[in-house]
Amino acid sequence: MSETETEAPSPQLLERIRRQRRHTLELLTVCAVGLVPWTILLAFTLPSGYTVRQWRTTWVGFDVLLLVAMAATALLGWRRHRGVVVAAVSTGALLVCDAWFDVSLALGTPEVWWSAALAVCVELPLAGFLIHRVLGMLKLAHWPSAPQERVR
Repeated sequence: MSETETEAPSPQLLERIRRQRRHTLELLTVCAVGLVPWTILLAFTLPSGYTVRQWRTTWVGFDVLLLVAMAATALLGWRRHRGVVVAAVSTGALLVCDAWFDVSLALGTPEVWWSAALAVCVELPLAGFLIHRVLGMLKLAHWPSAPQERVR
């Protein structure tokens, strides 16, 4: 067998993959449906303003998390490890969150322009770039071919 050929997965493996996929999708569906009433409740009950404690700890902690995600993405990328896909998507998601919270928490203050500029010129383009690169990598991935039956 050549290096590019692979054995067909066993029926037991395919069934286990189908079952895991179904359970994962069921869990995500229940969570998404449960999030709807929770979000509506928050929209009606949360105060529009709130004095926070540990502001510095929260933002420094978030930026440390972002730094770790970026460093992991870079390290895994340099090592050509396939885990770079997860790290890059996580970093992209954290960058989008950072942009959202920076701008939304600065609304009504003079800092909103600096936050919006940083979001538009740095955070969102970098997030888009990382996610675009991951999609490109996934297109290059060699997926095992499944039998003609549909995987559910």
